[in-house]
Amino acid sequence: MSLYHAEYDEWDALDKDEATERAYAIGVAERLGEYNREELEAIYDEMATNYNRSMVELAYREGRQEARAAVESTDADGDAVWADLVEGETILVDPDDRPTGGRDGLPSALDPTELLDRQDVDSTEALDLPDFLDR
Repeated sequence: MSLYHAEYDEWDALDKDEATERAYAIGVAERLGEYNREELEAIYDEMATNYNRSMVELAYREGRQEARAAVESTDADGDAVWADLVEGETILVDPDDRPTGGRDGLPSALDPTELLDRQDVDSTEALDLPDFLDR
């Protein structure tokens, strides 16, 4: 059984997101030596608009490119590359856990500035007597 068919089940209909995910996986599998052109053509045919078909094509090419880069940069076998690129975990970052400083934090240029804060100004201060006249 191929890597693609082990990961993905048969389908009756696909939306754009599912189609791009599958096209990416087909691109990775093709770079690893498992060709599945019929499935890719079926995914293309499932897309109703040229825009969606182009997104599927881009995902397929991206899968091929990332798999090629992963194979060239590491000594990992095909199963490891597949696991890293296709089966990899999606990491969601809680907004409260974002890095805010240090080596892994945001650059200091992106820190909030006081210039944008509203100043607490007494609106009658402009009408007051100067300090030297005040006894």
